[in-house]
Amino acid sequence: MSANDQEKLDQVTDSLLQIELELRRLDAWSATPPAPEALQSNQPFAVDTLEFTEWLQFIFIRRMKTLVEKGAPLPSVSGMAPMAEEHFRGRDESGQRLIRELEVMDQLLSG
Repeated sequence: MSANDQEKLDQVTDSLLQIELELRRLDAWSATPPAPEALQSNQPFAVDTLEFTEWLQFIFIRRMKTLVEKGAPLPSVSGMAPMAEEHFRGRDESGQRLIRELEVMDQLLSG
Protein backbone atom coordinates (compact mmCIF):
# COMPACT_ATOMS: atom_id res chain seq x y z
CA MET A 1 0.00 0.00 0.00
CA SER A 2 1.42 3.37 -0.97
CA ALA A 3 1.78 6.23 1.49
CA ASN A 4 -0.96 8.04 -0.45
CA ASP A 5 -3.34 5.09 -0.07
CA GLN A 6 -2.57 4.83 3.64
CA GLU A 7 -3.18 8.55 4.11
CA LYS A 8 -6.54 8.28 2.35
CA LEU A 9 -7.47 5.27 4.50
CA ASP A 10 -6.54 7.23 7.64
CA GLN A 11 -8.68 10.16 6.46
CA VAL A 12 -11.63 7.85 5.73
CA THR A 13 -11.26 6.27 9.20
CA ASP A 14 -11.20 9.72 10.82
CA SER A 15 -14.23 10.77 8.77
CA LEU A 16 -16.19 7.66 9.81
CA LEU A 17 -15.48 8.51 13.45
CA GLN A 18 -16.64 12.11 12.96
CA ILE A 19 -19.86 10.92 11.28
CA GLU A 20 -20.52 8.55 14.20
CA LEU A 21 -19.81 11.27 16.77
CA GLU A 22 -22.16 13.65 14.99
CA LEU A 23 -24.94 11.02 14.83
CA ARG A 24 -24.50 10.54 18.58
CA ARG A 25 -24.58 14.30 19.20
CA LEU A 26 -27.84 14.51 17.23
CA ASP A 27 -29.19 11.64 19.36
CA ALA A 28 -29.62 9.70 16.12
CA TRP A 29 -27.39 6.76 17.15
CA SER A 30 -29.39 3.69 18.09
CA ALA A 31 -28.40 0.83 20.38
CA THR A 32 -31.09 -1.30 18.73
CA PRO A 33 -30.59 -2.32 15.11
CA PRO A 34 -33.54 -2.30 12.72
CA ALA A 35 -35.22 -5.55 11.75
CA PRO A 36 -32.97 -7.69 9.51
CA GLU A 37 -35.39 -7.35 6.59
CA ALA A 38 -35.10 -3.54 6.79
CA LEU A 39 -31.38 -3.92 6.08
CA GLN A 40 -32.07 -5.93 2.91
CA SER A 41 -33.45 -3.00 0.89
CA ASN A 42 -32.32 -2.65 -2.73
CA GLN A 43 -33.20 1.05 -2.82
CA PRO A 44 -30.47 3.71 -2.65
CA PHE A 45 -29.89 4.64 1.01
CA ALA A 46 -32.58 2.02 1.88
CA VAL A 47 -35.12 4.85 1.61
CA ASP A 48 -38.00 2.39 1.62
CA THR A 49 -37.09 0.74 4.94
CA LEU A 50 -34.77 3.00 6.98
CA GLU A 51 -34.37 6.59 8.11
CA PHE A 52 -31.29 8.15 6.51
CA THR A 53 -29.49 8.23 9.89
CA GLU A 54 -30.24 4.50 10.37
CA TRP A 55 -28.80 3.79 6.92
CA LEU A 56 -25.65 5.71 7.89
CA GLN A 57 -25.22 3.78 11.14
CA PHE A 58 -26.30 0.27 10.23
CA ILE A 59 -25.28 0.03 6.59
CA PHE A 60 -22.77 2.69 5.52
CA ILE A 61 -20.56 2.90 8.62
CA ARG A 62 -20.57 -0.87 9.16
CA ARG A 63 -19.66 -1.61 5.53
CA MET A 64 -16.98 1.06 5.44
CA LYS A 65 -15.37 -0.18 8.67
CA THR A 66 -15.28 -3.69 7.20
CA LEU A 67 -13.71 -2.46 3.95
CA VAL A 68 -11.10 -0.43 5.84
CA GLU A 69 -10.24 -3.33 8.17
CA LYS A 70 -9.85 -5.75 5.24
CA GLY A 71 -7.95 -3.26 3.10
CA ALA A 72 -10.60 -3.78 0.41
CA PRO A 73 -11.24 -1.19 -2.31
CA LEU A 74 -13.44 1.68 -1.16
CA PRO A 75 -16.44 2.92 -3.14
CA SER A 76 -15.43 5.53 -5.70
CA VAL A 77 -18.72 7.44 -5.79
CA SER A 78 -20.57 8.98 -2.90
CA GLY A 79 -23.48 11.41 -2.73
CA MET A 80 -24.44 11.35 0.92
CA ALA A 81 -24.35 15.08 1.71
CA PRO A 82 -27.25 15.95 -0.65
CA MET A 83 -29.25 13.06 0.81
CA ALA A 84 -28.55 14.36 4.32
CA GLU A 85 -29.66 17.86 3.31
CA GLU A 86 -32.93 16.36 2.09
CA HIS A 87 -33.32 14.32 5.29
CA PHE A 88 -32.91 17.34 7.57
CA ARG A 89 -35.06 19.71 5.50
CA GLY A 90 -38.06 20.73 7.60
CA ARG A 91 -36.76 19.15 10.82
CA ASP A 92 -35.99 20.86 14.11
CA GLU A 93 -32.31 19.91 14.13
CA SER A 94 -30.31 21.37 11.25
CA GLY A 95 -27.85 18.53 10.81
CA GLN A 96 -25.34 21.02 9.35
CA ARG A 97 -22.33 19.50 11.12
CA LEU A 98 -23.31 16.02 9.96
CA ILE A 99 -23.82 17.33 6.42
CA ARG A 100 -20.32 18.87 6.52
CA GLU A 101 -18.83 15.57 7.71
CA LEU A 102 -20.63 13.74 4.90
CA GLU A 103 -19.28 16.28 2.39
CA VAL A 104 -15.77 15.40 3.60
CA MET A 105 -16.48 11.69 3.09
CA ASP A 106 -18.05 12.33 -0.33
CA GLN A 107 -14.89 14.17 -1.38
CA LEU A 108 -12.59 11.47 0.00
CA LEU A 109 -14.43 8.70 -1.85
CA SER A 110 -15.01 10.61 -5.08
CA GLY A 111 -11.61 12.29 -5.20
